Amino acid sequence: MKLKTLFLAAALALSGALSGVILAVPVQAAKTQIITLNPEQRAAVERLNVYVNSFQSLKGKFTQTSPRGKVDTGTVMISKPGRMRFEYDNPSPLLIVADGTWLTITNKKMDRGDQFPLNVTPLRLVLSPEINLLAETNVLGFEQKDGLIAVALQDKKSKIGGFIELIYDETNNVLQQWMVVDGKGRRTTVQLTDLQSGVKFNPKIFTAKITRAQTK
Repeated sequence: MKLKTLFLAAALALSGALSGVILAVPVQAAKTQIITLNPEQRAAVERLNVYVNSFQSLKGKFTQTSPRGKVDTGTVMISKPGRMRFEYDNPSPLLIVADGTWLTITNKKMDRGDQFPLNVTPLRLVLSPEINLLAETNVLGFEQKDGLIAVALQDKKSKIGGFIELIYDETNNVLQQWMVVDGKGRRTTVQLTDLQSGVKFNPKIFTAKITRAQTK
């Protein structure tokens, strides 16, 4: 696979990115079918919205499952607005950093990388300083069961297609996982554990220098 294609796949996957755990609340979302929420469902999405807007920084562990079933682990760091760092455990060579404007994908072993505008990725819905999910997205699917809310959202501003599914644990007031489905139906899932909010980070960790990958 060409490096450019590899990095774009990683960007779309994470930008919008589990497994080892089967979802208790699977969302059966059509690719483009918008659903209408009843008042109870809208209230549930509003509670998820309150949670997403409630934190300015997060740190925790992640388990990512690619569309082909490859599993990677690492540490995720989020600092709003727009900053994120996915630090993969060995042997994965990937490092993914969002600096508020660009999403940078780096292959540390090959000293290569590439960048994509952050605002074209579904991560905008997680990294914005404040978001109104009901106003800024189309809802494609919704399930609620056993204290979990699962909602599939399509960013109205997205130009790349696909959608993101957010799984929110109401009982523990935590974002449990997200899944990004790209325009071709490929799914990448990120499960989050050991989340801590209010963490202070050195701003330097949200910057990345790259040698841009060349398309052959």
